[in-house]
Amino acid sequence: MTHSPMAAAWQELGGDPALLPGVSTVVRAGALEARLPVRELARACVGVCALAAAELGARRAGLAQVPRVTVDDGAVATAFVSERHLTIDGRAPVSFAPLSRFWRTADGWVRTHANYPHHRARLLDALGAAQDATVEDVAGALAGRSAREVEETVYAAGGLAVALRTAKEWAAHGQAVAVARRPLIERGRSGTAGARALAPLGGGPLLPAAGVRVLDLTRVIAGPVATRTLALLGADVLRVDAPGLPEDPDAHADTGFGKRSTVLDLAADRHTFDGLLAAADVVVTGYRPGALDRFGLSPEALAERHPGLIVAQLSAWGAYGPWGGRRGFDSLVQVATGIAVTEGSPERPGALPAQALDHGTGYLLAAAVLRALTERAQDGRGSLVRLALARTAAWLTDGIERGEAPGAATGPAAEVPSERHVAGPPYIRPAVEPPSERRAAGVSYDRPDAWLSERDSQIGRLGHALPPVSFTGGPTDWSHPPGLWGTDTARWA
Repeated sequence: MTHSPMAAAWQELGGDPALLPGVSTVVRAGALEARLPVRELARACVGVCALAAAELGARRAGLAQVPRVTVDDGAVATAFVSERHLTIDGRAPVSFAPLSRFWRTADGWVRTHANYPHHRARLLDALGAAQDATVEDVAGALAGRSAREVEETVYAAGGLAVALRTAKEWAAHGQAVAVARRPLIERGRSGTAGARALAPLGGGPLLPAAGVRVLDLTRVIAGPVATRTLALLGADVLRVDAPGLPEDPDAHADTGFGKRSTVLDLAADRHTFDGLLAAADVVVTGYRPGALDRFGLSPEALAERHPGLIVAQLSAWGAYGPWGGRRGFDSLVQVATGIAVTEGSPERPGALPAQALDHGTGYLLAAAVLRALTERAQDGRGSLVRLALARTAAWLTDGIERGEAPGAATGPAAEVPSERHVAGPPYIRPAVEPPSERRAAGVSYDRPDAWLSERDSQIGRLGHALPPVSFTGGPTDWSHPPGLWGTDTARWA
């Protein structure tokens, strides 16, 4: 039996299939149009996130039924390009720096990412270019070199550059082979119970994550989207950054809704950080795999030292395989995995209509945390979940069109065992309909205005996309806008 993308993702999350008929979809032609099934991926990721939130909310509020979920293609399409809809006092942010782009090489194309100053500096060092080099200077430096050589040279210097590959070329790469062996959502449970009990919910709106403390160690879209979603649902989200790595103000404004932001030096302020960690329910990490290990903050170490803790790890390429230690971003994963060729051609590469790998993986990560909280409410045990942009890319390019479940192919066991199905709690009434998505009649997606809002903040007057996660009785906007980056006290609310 084939699965819809939403049913397949819900199965990966260990969700009860009897809850799926409680999801209604408003289909809108023109939303996230692409050659690849981007709209279907986006709809599935948001849908399972909303369903996981509704399930947790029902358990904590003692409801007889899980609230109904509505997934509107218009809301989803608008949220998947939230960074483009952001305005600050009427000013639109710049999404990509001048040196973050495609470049012609002697044998094809390479794409670079240089939005952060340190990445720009490393790119220019690797190319032997001056730090004040122009776009024309870099183009000249790359024109006579091979794309694969540039990829390896820039990586060795700590920068970011990826050669354009077709889907066939990527399938033969060692990293693609390693990624294909993993489930879309890697899930494992800790063997020891130790979680603090969360108080029952009352009143409205229904906030499934109310009182949940989330330590946010993420940067750049996917991780911040996941924690922004948890903040929408009532979690106390505290983002922690190193003082030497300031965030882009526009990126912070887009993904900082509902959160607080602090700066800590993990070497000098370790006592403060350990105090936060000891009281946390969830830790979400989005740095390059291994980057936090020197601080004793690997997912395995965190899970071992803190029974009941939910640890969620996000990476670009996966925490395994020949590229397991590499940095990466959505735009680069699109180039490596053949997506850029599919959406364009080998002669003129293209891109998805949104940074859908980032946004989609972000909502899946939030969904995995919410399901882990539901499971923890039953037995007090923590969880370890892992997702990777490259694995989401594999699902988009090879799983969704066929309607197959996104589970791992036969191969070596994953580092974190995958648990497929956890029965729903006894208060949920089984649905009488088969586990399929209910679809409401929709209209075309012409303008995003219905899913945009404005509000004042310390940063200025913000125009922003509204959250796409929607269920009966749930929140419709964040409790507060983003504040100034790094200015909050390092403590739980």
